[in-house]
Order: sequence, then C-alpha cells, then structure tokens
Amino acid sequence: MDNQLYLSSSPHIHSGETTDKVMRLVIYALLPATLVSIYFFGLPALGVLLICTLGCVAFEALSCNLMKREQTIADGSAALTGILLALNLPPSSPWWISLLGAAIAILIGKQVYGGLGYNPFNPALVARVVLLISFPVQMTTWTAPAPLGSGVDAVTAATPLGEIKTAVMLTGKLPELATSGFGDYFLGNMAGSLGEVSALALLLGGLFLLYKKIISWHTPLSFIGTVIVVSGIFWLVDPAKYPNPLFHLITGGLILGAFFMATDMVSSPVTYKGMLIFGFGCGLLTVLIRLFGGYPEGVSFAILLMNAATPLIDRYCRPKIYGQVEQKA
Repeated sequence: MDNQLYLSSSPHIHSGETTDKVMRLVIYALLPATLVSIYFFGLPALGVLLICTLGCVAFEALSCNLMKREQTIADGSAALTGILLALNLPPSSPWWISLLGAAIAILIGKQVYGGLGYNPFNPALVARVVLLISFPVQMTTWTAPAPLGSGVDAVTAATPLGEIKTAVMLTGKLPELATSGFGDYFLGNMAGSLGEVSALALLLGGLFLLYKKIISWHTPLSFIGTVIVVSGIFWLVDPAKYPNPLFHLITGGLILGAFFMATDMVSSPVTYKGMLIFGFGCGLLTVLIRLFGGYPEGVSFAILLMNAATPLIDRYCRPKIYGQVEQKA
C-alpha cells in the first residue's frame, strides 16, 4: 500500500521557477531603464515611479482584503505592474494621475477578472489607455530631459514621434529630426514617457530576460521585425513622408512593448507559433497607427488589440493530441 500510483495532469516536472522569482527577475531587467529615466528627468520621474509602484501594491492589498482572498502582494506582480505603468507615463504626470492609474491597473485591469493569471489584458496598458483617453492633456504633456545635477528646469517638449506626426500633417514631409539625432534617441536623450527613453537600457533588460529564459525570442523578434519590414516598405515608397525603420525602432515604446509588455505570460499566446502571429499583429498595428492613426504612438493599442485576439490565436495554434489521427472529410 505504500507504493501508490498517483494520477494527475501535466506538468509532471517542476522547473523550479516560481511566480515571485519570475517577477523579481523582470523587475531586475527594468532597473537600467528606470535608472536612466531618473537620470534624464530627475525627481519628477522618481515620484511617478514611487507613486505608481506603492499605489499598485496598496490597491492589491486592499482588493485582497475586500474580496477575502489570500494576500498576493508578496509575489511581486503588483510591484511589477506599478513599474510598468510608471514607464508608460510622462515624467510630468501629476500625482493623482499616477495614483488613479494604479487603481485602474489593479482593480479594473487585474482583480475584476480574478487576479493574477486570469486577466485577459495587460493591466498596465489598460491603465495607460484609459488615462490617455480620459485625460489627454496630462497624458500628452511631455518634458525635455533635464539630467540630475544639470541645474536646468524642465521645459515642455514634443516627442520625436509627435513632432513628425505634426510635421507630416502640416507640410506633407518629414522634419529634419527624422533623419538625425539617432545617437541621442538610442541613449535616451529625448522627450517621452519614462519607458520610451533609452532603447539601449531596455535592450539590455530584454537580453537579460532572454538569457534567463523568462521570455522566448518569438514575440519580440516577430514584433520588432514586422515593424522594421512594414515601416521599411513605406519608407522605400516615399522617404520624404515616412520615417526610416531605425527611427521607428529607437523612438517610442517599441522596445519596452516588445520585450516587457507583449511577452506577458497571462495575456499572450502559449505556443511558439502563436507568439509569432501575436508579434506580427502587434508590429503591423503599431506601424499603421503610427503612420495613419490619430495618435503618434500605437504600441499600447496594438498590444491590447492582440491581447483580445489571444484566445483565437491559441485555438488556431492548438497542438495535436499525441497519437491523434486526422479525419479526412
């Protein structure tokens, strides 16, 4: 009787990874980008990061208490949501915008569906889009970088994507910034949300996640590759009106979205084939929104739209059951 046979569903072998370990590694991967944003935008950026992170943790604890669920703040998911939300906000965001965003991300984007593992959409992106639609002035007020210790006060400035959108609408052709200044854009010396600056810092974090096998290469490569190919086609057709692929790559939230948002384990496909399709859809929608939509940036909208399509993608890419024989019509 001691040698009993236990029957259970897969998985049968534990990889050793836990939720809190995965969340902690993703937070580590975001540290370079957060430090760069604090360097370029100073104390306002630090304030946005602290309010969003602490706000998400507080609302997570409050919701668990109200719904009489086991406390989940220790798994790190709420803190990670807060950091991602902060990286999607302008550095000049008022404190109430950051706090309201934290409430939306946790209560509406996550807990209303049942908590971690049940949310169909990325909570941080849900909060960003709701805030953008509800408070367009505050969410599109950008400041130029004012590095710590420089003694320079923050001044209002447009993002590179916003400037080319305005220039093309008014003059029908690209401004000079679309063909120069790529070094500053790559390092992060430009106006934008906290997570739109420094493609270098975000790439380092993304490579760290790939090295630790927290994410796979399929979604980021498909996402970024599609943006490069599709934007490259438009650029080749009319280089005076459409920016080149490198500009699309190192400005805006493409790197942040491809490595940290589109790869969300809950709201993205589970198969490699599905990840490739998901990344392709995100990339295509991003370029179309950037070039022809009403907003200069399309990463958030693209990922949320593809989040909605994830169940269909998973159904289409469902692997065959072992030993299954196809039935011929």
